Amino acid sequence: MIDLFPDGGQADRLIPAIAQDAGTGEVLMLAYMNQEALRKTLETGRAHYWSRSRKKLWLKGESSGHVQRVREIRIDCDQDAVLLLIDQEGGACHTGYRSCFYRTIEGDIVGEKVFDPGEVY
Repeated sequence: MIDLFPDGGQADRLIPAIAQDAGTGEVLMLAYMNQEALRKTLETGRAHYWSRSRKKLWLKGESSGHVQRVREIRIDCDQDAVLLLIDQEGGACHTGYRSCFYRTIEGDIVGEKVFDPGEVY
């Protein structure tokens, strides 16, 4: 297996992680992983990320129930980013949309709202 953290996995080193629906190819979200998040994802088959705002590890869906089951992990050519091919349960976005990329640069809503965050959080 390729080691994405050859420097020993410094606690502050983060790599971008893109979550993509394995069936449709839809890009659902971008988050960050440290060495521990990647390890937990590999161990459990469920996506774990590092929260930059809360400064802690989080399991996607731990509070909403909208988990991401990982089918495959790919790495980019520079080995400094990962692509998670996932099966998404519910919505990926905390705002209630299936994807975090639910609007255009002009502000038009183009995504599907799949849950009410007021009822979930």
